Amino acid sequence: MEDVIQAPRPIGLIGEARGILELPMLLARFPALASQPRGQGQRILVLPGYGAGDGSTSVLRTYLGFLGYRPRGWGLGRNRGDVPELIPRVLARLSALVAREGSPIGIIGWSLGGVLAREAARERPDAVSQIITLGSPVVGGPKYTAIAETYRRRGVDLDAVEAEIEERNARPLETPVTAVYSRSDAVVAWKACVDRHGRNVDHVEVRTTHLGLGFSSEVYQIIAQRLARPDGRSGAQKEKS
Repeated sequence: MEDVIQAPRPIGLIGEARGILELPMLLARFPALASQPRGQGQRILVLPGYGAGDGSTSVLRTYLGFLGYRPRGWGLGRNRGDVPELIPRVLARLSALVAREGSPIGIIGWSLGGVLAREAARERPDAVSQIITLGSPVVGGPKYTAIAETYRRRGVDLDAVEAEIEERNARPLETPVTAVYSRSDAVVAWKACVDRHGRNVDHVEVRTTHLGLGFSSEVYQIIAQRLARPDGRSGAQKEKS
């Protein structure tokens, strides 16, 4: 069945090492990246994935700063994956930045960071202009990831988590979302990155690993182009396959 989602096998994580190759390619393609649309000093909140902190998004934030944005990390240390505990803290960070900006801001979330970005926007649609998610498991949460067993060993009922996420998704996001995913992702099942409920979601497929999503020149161009659009949209809703 095409709609069946299976979690990536942990052995596939070996192939994620290929994501490191995105760094030299990023440098080689810098002329193209430098010619992307410029920002006008807008604040952008960038959220890291599970197990990572602001250091993991430093290259992306440096690029956004080069384009003229004012990117900010989440400032919460390592993302330990406790979504219910993290949402209020992300909301507090978001509220502080919006108060300084005086207008809604964009959020970029890598992997679990994208899940947090969506939930923050669901709670505060007035505070978020657009969301860009990178390989984020919007279906099932950790259930369809290579670290599902890690959660199970911690006593997490993944079926209950999936049901809770479905209940949340039944309340549609008002904020435009660009959902970037890759079929080569060995951490998050690509089908779990596709939001079948959202009316304001554009799905964009790229060719890289989960690790590479944070350093891919293709992804960076998508981010630059989407941030430059006032509504974050490309036009018609689409899913590239």
